Amino acid sequence: MANIKELRGRIKSVTNIAKITKAMEMVASMKLRKVQNRALASRPYTEELQGLIGSLAEHVGDDVERPLFRRRAVKSIGILLITSDRGLCGAYNANVTAQVTRLRDALAAERKDVALKFYVIGRKGYTWLGRRGYHVERFYSEPTLENLDFATARLAAKDLVQAFEDGDVDEVRLMFTAFRTVARFEPRNDPFLPVTTELGWFGGGPNPAEQGKARMTGNYLLEPDPETIFERIVPKYLETVIFDGMLSSLASEMASRRMAMKGATDAASRMGKDLKRIYNRARQESITKEMLEIIGGAAAVS
Repeated sequence: MANIKELRGRIKSVTNIAKITKAMEMVASMKLRKVQNRALASRPYTEELQGLIGSLAEHVGDDVERPLFRRRAVKSIGILLITSDRGLCGAYNANVTAQVTRLRDALAAERKDVALKFYVIGRKGYTWLGRRGYHVERFYSEPTLENLDFATARLAAKDLVQAFEDGDVDEVRLMFTAFRTVARFEPRNDPFLPVTTELGWFGGGPNPAEQGKARMTGNYLLEPDPETIFERIVPKYLETVIFDGMLSSLASEMASRRMAMKGATDAASRMGKDLKRIYNRARQESITKEMLEIIGGAAAVS
């Protein structure tokens, strides 16, 4: 059994760790509340924009030049990977990077020789890819995800569209973590380019494209013309999807960190109680031993 001095030091260390994790839990809770409101507020706009794109794409037909809608043989896939910049958030980063491994294994099982090109938001994802020998086409390091702004989403969308139009990639996928509730968030691997008329909503819930089809029926007069409308709306749609994915990922990161720090605090509290129990037992044994030595000494003298 450890001596009393050592136990006292361990109890103090565990207590200090519990204070730190508790403080980190509170900070994560405050940040989660703020970013959660932003993520939920942007969701209706993204849903409506997705439904609008899907409905317009069906109504204008194939007579309009739509390069971002055109499918072609897939020889390379561009992946926008969104992770966190910092750790201590449980399995959050491991879950989203696992999507890369699943995609690689699926391509290997199908015996497809497809190149993967990565565009990364979040330092943890960049480090993970570098350690495994993947080449990162572009790493968006500033501003950090925690200080995200729409400019990053606009820049990422521009790079991905340019790569798709130039033929550098034949398909683009968005890997991020979808925020559902403070206790539920899941990694996603969603198609991004080419744009399809069957647009799935990565935030969960009903498919907004189906909702848009139900609302937008009949003949429409498109002003000024379909080409101009798509030229203006589709880039905004792509930027919005990326920005919404960033918000959702950030909210999921804070929720995961909050849960991880709460678990760490609870574990430290349980460890502290166990150590105090051992300490009290050791202290009682020490006191009993001293009393026996005093009694034995007194008996020997008498």
